[in-house]
Amino acid sequence: MSDCVEVHVTAGSREEADQICSAVVERRLAACAQVVAPIASTYWWEGEVQRSDEWLLFMKTTSDRFDDLAAHVRGLHSYEVPEIVAVPLVAGTADYLEWIKRETNSGPGE
Repeated sequence: MSDCVEVHVTAGSREEADQICSAVVERRLAACAQVVAPIASTYWWEGEVQRSDEWLLFMKTTSDRFDDLAAHVRGLHSYEVPEIVAVPLVAGTADYLEWIKRETNSGPGE
């Protein structure tokens, strides 16, 4: 198993999704970020079932960078309780996994 993860975040607008993606990549908190949109979400919120269109973000990073990435996303996000979850990458090509590690190990503030 690698120490790389894919982080999933949902956003309420394409603009918010793009802003979050740009910010985490520019700060090297993620090697890349992708937006899949729109998705139809159904969820419990404030005691009721809600439905809304959201934009799904996929971000590749290392498990060591997750906490910093999550904190940065939370600071940019409009939701009171944003979805920020990491899924381990159990396998991947060696060159791609090394690229994720390399691109998240250096950059502004490092």
